[in-house]
Amino acid sequence: MKRRLGVTIKLGYLLPTREHIMKGDSSAQSLLNGAKAAANFGFDSIWIGDSLLARPRHEPLTLLAAVASVVPKVEVGTAVLLPVLRNPIVLAHQLATLDQISEGRLIVGVGIAGDAPSVRSEFMSAGVPWEKRVGRLIESLRLCRALWTGEEVDWDGLWQVEKGVLAPLPYREGGPPFWMASGVAKGIARAARHCEGWFPIGPDAQTYREQRDLFIEQAASFGKTKDDVASALYLTIAINDDSEKADEAINDYLSNYYNIPGKSIRRVQACCGGSLEQVVRFIQDFVDAGAEHIVLRLVGDHVKTMQALAKARDGIA
Repeated sequence: MKRRLGVTIKLGYLLPTREHIMKGDSSAQSLLNGAKAAANFGFDSIWIGDSLLARPRHEPLTLLAAVASVVPKVEVGTAVLLPVLRNPIVLAHQLATLDQISEGRLIVGVGIAGDAPSVRSEFMSAGVPWEKRVGRLIESLRLCRALWTGEEVDWDGLWQVEKGVLAPLPYREGGPPFWMASGVAKGIARAARHCEGWFPIGPDAQTYREQRDLFIEQAASFGKTKDDVASALYLTIAINDDSEKADEAINDYLSNYYNIPGKSIRRVQACCGGSLEQVVRFIQDFVDAGAEHIVLRLVGDHVKTMQALAKARDGIA
Protein backbone atom coordinates (compact mmCIF):
# COMPACT_ATOMS: atom_id res chain seq x y z
CA MET A 1 0.00 0.00 0.00
CA LYS A 2 1.42 3.38 -1.03
CA ARG A 3 0.23 6.95 -0.56
CA ARG A 4 0.13 9.74 -3.13
CA LEU A 5 -0.64 13.14 -1.65
CA GLY A 6 -2.95 11.60 0.91
CA VAL A 7 -4.43 9.06 -1.54
CA THR A 8 -3.86 5.39 -0.78
CA ILE A 9 -2.65 3.44 -3.83
CA LYS A 10 -3.54 -0.24 -3.67
CA LEU A 11 -2.60 -3.24 -5.80
CA GLY A 12 -4.86 -6.26 -6.12
CA TYR A 13 -4.24 -9.78 -7.43
CA LEU A 14 -6.79 -11.64 -9.55
CA LEU A 15 -6.92 -15.34 -8.72
CA PRO A 16 -6.67 -17.41 -11.94
CA THR A 17 -9.87 -19.40 -11.43
CA ARG A 18 -10.70 -19.54 -15.14
CA GLU A 19 -7.14 -20.37 -16.12
CA HIS A 20 -7.02 -23.30 -13.70
CA ILE A 21 -10.21 -24.76 -15.16
CA MET A 22 -8.83 -24.31 -18.69
CA LYS A 23 -5.85 -26.43 -17.59
CA GLY A 24 -8.12 -29.08 -16.07
CA ASP A 25 -7.28 -28.09 -12.48
CA SER A 26 -10.37 -27.90 -10.25
CA SER A 27 -8.37 -27.62 -7.02
CA ALA A 28 -9.37 -24.84 -4.69
CA GLN A 29 -6.33 -25.31 -2.46
CA SER A 30 -3.89 -24.17 -5.14
CA LEU A 31 -5.91 -20.97 -5.53
CA LEU A 32 -5.94 -20.40 -1.78
CA ASN A 33 -2.16 -20.88 -1.78
CA GLY A 34 -1.96 -18.22 -4.47
CA ALA A 35 -4.00 -15.85 -2.32
CA LYS A 36 -1.65 -16.44 0.61
CA ALA A 37 1.37 -15.80 -1.61
CA ALA A 38 -0.10 -12.52 -2.87
CA ALA A 39 -0.74 -11.36 0.69
CA ASN A 40 2.80 -12.29 1.68
CA PHE A 41 4.16 -10.27 -1.25
CA GLY A 42 2.27 -7.22 -0.05
CA PHE A 43 -0.78 -7.17 -2.32
CA ASP A 44 -3.62 -5.21 -0.77
CA SER A 45 -6.54 -7.21 -2.17
CA ILE A 46 -7.52 -10.58 -3.70
CA TRP A 47 -10.11 -10.78 -6.50
CA ILE A 48 -12.13 -13.43 -8.34
CA GLY A 49 -14.02 -13.27 -11.64
CA ASP A 50 -17.48 -14.64 -12.38
CA SER A 51 -19.14 -16.82 -15.00
CA LEU A 52 -21.47 -19.80 -15.02
CA LEU A 53 -21.17 -21.51 -18.38
CA ALA A 54 -19.63 -19.00 -20.79
CA ARG A 55 -16.19 -19.17 -19.14
CA PRO A 56 -16.44 -21.87 -16.43
CA ARG A 57 -14.58 -21.19 -13.21
CA HIS A 58 -14.90 -21.53 -9.44
CA GLU A 59 -17.96 -19.83 -7.94
CA PRO A 60 -16.61 -16.49 -6.71
CA LEU A 61 -18.56 -15.85 -3.50
CA THR A 62 -17.95 -19.34 -2.13
CA LEU A 63 -14.24 -19.14 -2.88
CA LEU A 64 -13.94 -15.59 -1.53
CA ALA A 65 -15.32 -16.81 1.80
CA ALA A 66 -12.43 -19.27 1.96
CA VAL A 67 -9.93 -16.60 0.88
CA ALA A 68 -11.18 -14.20 3.55
CA SER A 69 -10.65 -16.94 6.15
CA VAL A 70 -7.09 -17.90 5.16
CA VAL A 71 -5.89 -14.37 4.34
CA PRO A 72 -7.13 -12.31 7.28
CA LYS A 73 -5.90 -8.79 6.54
CA VAL A 74 -6.32 -7.99 2.84
CA GLU A 75 -9.50 -6.89 1.08
CA VAL A 76 -11.41 -9.38 -1.07
CA GLY A 77 -13.54 -8.63 -4.09
CA THR A 78 -15.26 -9.70 -7.29
CA ALA A 79 -13.79 -8.64 -10.62
CA VAL A 80 -16.52 -8.64 -11.62
CA LEU A 81 -19.73 -10.28 -10.40
CA LEU A 82 -22.79 -10.60 -12.64
CA PRO A 83 -25.61 -9.91 -10.15
CA VAL A 84 -28.38 -10.31 -12.73
CA LEU A 85 -27.63 -14.05 -12.92
CA ARG A 86 -28.66 -14.33 -9.27
CA ASN A 87 -31.83 -13.76 -7.30
CA PRO A 88 -31.14 -10.49 -5.43
CA ILE A 89 -32.63 -11.70 -2.15
CA VAL A 90 -30.30 -14.70 -2.19
CA LEU A 91 -27.44 -12.45 -3.32
CA ALA A 92 -28.06 -9.97 -0.49
CA HIS A 93 -27.92 -12.86 1.97
CA GLN A 94 -24.69 -14.23 0.47
CA LEU A 95 -22.95 -10.86 0.39
CA ALA A 96 -24.02 -9.99 3.94
CA THR A 97 -22.65 -13.29 5.20
CA LEU A 98 -19.43 -12.87 3.22
CA ASP A 99 -19.01 -9.35 4.60
CA GLN A 100 -19.36 -10.80 8.09
CA ILE A 101 -16.80 -13.53 7.35
CA SER A 102 -14.34 -10.95 6.02
CA GLU A 103 -15.20 -8.48 8.81
CA GLY A 104 -15.87 -5.66 6.38
CA ARG A 105 -13.16 -6.37 3.81
CA LEU A 106 -15.51 -7.16 0.91
CA ILE A 107 -15.72 -5.07 -2.28
CA VAL A 108 -18.36 -6.08 -4.82
CA GLY A 109 -17.29 -5.29 -8.37
CA VAL A 110 -20.34 -5.63 -10.63
CA GLY A 111 -21.07 -5.59 -14.35
CA ILE A 112 -23.64 -6.49 -16.99
CA ALA A 113 -21.36 -8.77 -19.09
CA GLY A 114 -20.03 -8.17 -22.57
CA ASP A 115 -22.19 -9.11 -25.52
CA ALA A 116 -21.10 -12.48 -26.94
CA PRO A 117 -23.03 -15.58 -28.09
CA SER A 118 -21.69 -17.65 -25.18
CA VAL A 119 -22.71 -14.97 -22.67
CA ARG A 120 -26.21 -14.68 -24.11
CA SER A 121 -26.49 -18.46 -23.90
CA GLU A 122 -25.35 -18.27 -20.27
CA PHE A 123 -28.15 -15.82 -19.48
CA MET A 124 -30.70 -18.06 -21.21
CA SER A 125 -29.48 -21.09 -19.25
CA ALA A 126 -29.87 -19.16 -16.00
CA GLY A 127 -33.42 -18.16 -16.98
CA VAL A 128 -32.49 -14.47 -17.16
CA PRO A 129 -33.58 -12.32 -20.14
CA TRP A 130 -30.74 -10.56 -21.93
CA GLU A 131 -32.86 -7.50 -22.62
CA LYS A 132 -33.17 -4.83 -19.93
CA ARG A 133 -30.31 -6.33 -17.96
CA VAL A 134 -29.13 -2.86 -16.95
CA GLY A 135 -32.44 -2.16 -15.22
CA ARG A 136 -32.31 -5.58 -13.55
CA LEU A 137 -28.81 -4.83 -12.27
CA ILE A 138 -29.78 -1.46 -10.77
CA GLU A 139 -32.91 -2.85 -9.13
CA SER A 140 -30.90 -5.76 -7.77
CA LEU A 141 -28.38 -3.41 -6.11
CA ARG A 142 -31.17 -1.25 -4.69
CA LEU A 143 -32.97 -4.29 -3.27
CA CYS A 144 -29.76 -5.56 -1.66
CA ARG A 145 -29.26 -2.23 0.06
CA ALA A 146 -32.86 -2.13 1.23
CA LEU A 147 -32.51 -5.57 2.79
CA TRP A 148 -29.24 -4.52 4.43
CA THR A 149 -31.01 -1.86 6.51
CA GLY A 150 -32.35 -4.53 8.86
CA GLU A 151 -35.84 -3.08 8.54
CA GLU A 152 -38.91 -4.74 7.05
CA VAL A 153 -38.84 -4.51 3.26
CA ASP A 154 -41.87 -4.37 1.00
CA TRP A 155 -40.80 -4.47 -2.65
CA ASP A 156 -42.96 -4.41 -5.74
CA GLY A 157 -40.81 -4.64 -8.85
CA LEU A 158 -39.18 -7.39 -10.85
CA TRP A 159 -39.03 -9.18 -7.51
CA GLN A 160 -41.73 -9.26 -4.86
CA VAL A 161 -40.98 -8.97 -1.14
CA GLU A 162 -43.54 -8.68 1.67
CA LYS A 163 -42.30 -7.61 5.08
CA GLY A 164 -38.94 -9.22 4.42
CA VAL A 165 -36.23 -8.97 7.07
CA LEU A 166 -32.71 -10.16 6.27
CA ALA A 167 -30.23 -11.57 8.77
CA PRO A 168 -27.37 -11.46 9.33
CA LEU A 169 -26.77 -7.89 8.30
CA PRO A 170 -23.40 -7.05 6.70
CA TYR A 171 -20.46 -6.33 8.97
CA ARG A 172 -20.39 -2.74 7.72
CA GLU A 173 -23.40 -0.52 8.20
CA GLY A 174 -25.10 -0.19 4.83
CA GLY A 175 -23.24 -3.16 3.40
CA PRO A 176 -20.14 -3.62 1.23
CA PRO A 177 -19.42 -1.07 -1.52
CA PHE A 178 -20.42 -1.72 -5.12
CA TRP A 179 -17.93 -0.81 -7.86
CA MET A 180 -19.38 -0.81 -11.36
CA ALA A 181 -17.41 -1.86 -14.43
CA SER A 182 -18.04 0.31 -17.48
CA GLY A 183 -16.12 2.11 -20.19
CA VAL A 184 -18.98 4.06 -21.80
CA ALA A 185 -20.45 7.40 -20.75
CA LYS A 186 -23.87 6.06 -19.73
CA GLY A 187 -22.29 3.28 -17.70
CA ILE A 188 -19.90 5.70 -16.00
CA ALA A 189 -22.88 7.89 -15.07
CA ARG A 190 -24.64 4.82 -13.63
CA ALA A 191 -21.55 3.98 -11.58
CA ALA A 192 -21.45 7.52 -10.22
CA ARG A 193 -25.13 7.48 -9.31
CA HIS A 194 -25.66 3.98 -7.98
CA CYS A 195 -22.27 2.78 -6.77
CA GLU A 196 -19.34 3.65 -4.53
CA GLY A 197 -16.71 3.02 -7.18
CA TRP A 198 -15.90 2.79 -10.88
CA PHE A 199 -14.00 -0.27 -12.14
CA PRO A 200 -13.10 -0.20 -15.89
CA ILE A 201 -10.71 -2.37 -17.90
CA GLY A 202 -8.84 0.30 -19.89
CA PRO A 203 -7.85 0.69 -22.63
CA ASP A 204 -5.15 3.34 -22.04
CA ALA A 205 -4.12 5.93 -19.47
CA GLN A 206 -5.31 8.97 -21.42
CA THR A 207 -8.78 7.48 -21.93
CA TYR A 208 -8.84 6.48 -18.28
CA ARG A 209 -8.02 10.05 -17.22
CA GLU A 210 -10.83 11.48 -19.36
CA GLN A 211 -13.36 8.92 -18.18
CA ARG A 212 -12.35 9.31 -14.55
CA ASP A 213 -12.89 13.06 -14.84
CA LEU A 214 -16.39 12.28 -16.13
CA PHE A 215 -16.96 9.84 -13.26
CA ILE A 216 -15.89 12.39 -10.64
CA GLU A 217 -18.01 15.08 -12.31
CA GLN A 218 -21.05 12.82 -12.41
CA ALA A 219 -20.51 11.73 -8.80
CA ALA A 220 -20.45 15.39 -7.75
CA SER A 221 -23.81 15.91 -9.47
CA PHE A 222 -25.22 13.29 -7.11
CA GLY A 223 -23.72 14.95 -4.05
CA LYS A 224 -20.63 12.75 -3.79
CA THR A 225 -17.08 14.02 -3.39
CA LYS A 226 -13.89 12.42 -4.73
CA ASP A 227 -13.36 10.97 -1.27
CA ASP A 228 -16.77 9.27 -1.38
CA VAL A 229 -16.01 7.15 -4.45
CA ALA A 230 -13.21 4.83 -5.55
CA SER A 231 -11.43 4.95 -8.91
CA ALA A 232 -10.22 1.44 -9.69
CA LEU A 233 -8.82 -0.36 -12.74
CA TYR A 234 -8.35 -3.90 -14.10
CA LEU A 235 -5.03 -4.51 -15.90
CA THR A 236 -3.46 -7.55 -17.55
CA ILE A 237 0.34 -7.78 -17.40
CA ALA A 238 3.20 -10.11 -18.34
CA ILE A 239 6.80 -9.53 -17.21
CA ASN A 240 9.80 -10.76 -19.16
CA ASP A 241 13.18 -9.18 -19.83
CA ASP A 242 12.48 -9.99 -23.48
CA SER A 243 9.72 -7.46 -24.19
CA GLU A 244 8.68 -9.13 -27.43
CA LYS A 245 8.16 -12.47 -25.69
CA ALA A 246 6.16 -10.78 -22.94
CA ASP A 247 3.96 -9.02 -25.47
CA GLU A 248 3.48 -12.24 -27.41
CA ALA A 249 2.52 -14.02 -24.18
CA ILE A 250 -0.23 -11.43 -23.61
CA ASN A 251 -1.64 -11.99 -27.11
CA ASP A 252 -1.57 -15.78 -26.76
CA TYR A 253 -3.18 -15.60 -23.35
CA LEU A 254 -6.02 -13.35 -24.51
CA SER A 255 -6.64 -15.46 -27.62
CA ASN A 256 -6.93 -18.64 -25.56
CA TYR A 257 -9.03 -16.99 -22.86
CA TYR A 258 -11.58 -15.27 -25.11
CA ASN A 259 -11.30 -17.43 -28.24
CA ILE A 260 -10.83 -14.36 -30.42
CA PRO A 261 -7.60 -12.64 -31.54
CA GLY A 262 -5.72 -11.10 -28.62
CA LYS A 263 -5.08 -7.89 -30.55
CA SER A 264 -8.84 -7.34 -30.77
CA ILE A 265 -9.19 -7.64 -27.00
CA ARG A 266 -6.34 -5.19 -26.45
CA ARG A 267 -8.32 -2.46 -28.20
CA VAL A 268 -10.65 -2.35 -25.20
CA GLN A 269 -8.60 -3.87 -22.35
CA ALA A 270 -5.51 -2.35 -20.79
CA CYS A 271 -2.63 -4.81 -21.17
CA CYS A 272 1.14 -4.59 -20.95
CA GLY A 273 3.75 -7.19 -21.77
CA GLY A 274 7.32 -6.09 -21.21
CA SER A 275 10.21 -5.78 -18.80
CA LEU A 276 9.59 -5.04 -15.14
CA GLU A 277 10.50 -1.41 -15.75
CA GLN A 278 8.06 -1.15 -18.65
CA VAL A 279 5.24 -2.73 -16.67
CA VAL A 280 5.83 -0.52 -13.63
CA ARG A 281 5.84 2.54 -15.89
CA PHE A 282 2.61 1.34 -17.48
CA ILE A 283 0.96 0.98 -14.07
CA GLN A 284 2.31 4.35 -12.99
CA ASP A 285 0.70 6.03 -16.01
CA PHE A 286 -2.72 4.93 -14.75
CA VAL A 287 -1.89 5.99 -11.21
CA ASP A 288 -0.97 9.41 -12.57
CA ALA A 289 -4.32 9.41 -14.38
CA GLY A 290 -6.12 8.96 -11.07
CA ALA A 291 -6.34 5.20 -10.46
CA GLU A 292 -6.34 4.41 -6.74
CA HIS A 293 -6.87 0.64 -6.72
CA ILE A 294 -5.37 -1.45 -9.52
CA VAL A 295 -6.31 -5.11 -9.89
CA LEU A 296 -3.73 -7.13 -11.82
CA ARG A 297 -4.38 -10.20 -13.93
CA LEU A 298 -1.02 -11.92 -14.31
CA VAL A 299 0.20 -13.81 -17.37
CA GLY A 300 3.05 -16.29 -16.94
CA ASP A 301 4.63 -17.37 -13.66
CA HIS A 302 2.46 -15.74 -11.00
CA VAL A 303 4.85 -16.16 -8.07
CA LYS A 304 7.82 -14.73 -9.97
CA THR A 305 5.69 -11.84 -11.21
CA MET A 306 4.39 -11.08 -7.71
CA GLN A 307 7.91 -11.23 -6.35
CA ALA A 308 9.18 -8.83 -9.02
CA LEU A 309 6.33 -6.40 -8.39
CA ALA A 310 6.93 -6.54 -4.65
CA LYS A 311 10.54 -5.44 -5.16
CA ALA A 312 9.46 -2.66 -7.52
CA ARG A 313 6.53 -1.46 -5.41
CA ASP A 314 8.32 1.68 -4.32
CA GLY A 315 8.33 2.76 -7.95
CA ILE A 316 4.53 3.07 -7.91
CA ALA A 317 3.28 6.12 -6.03
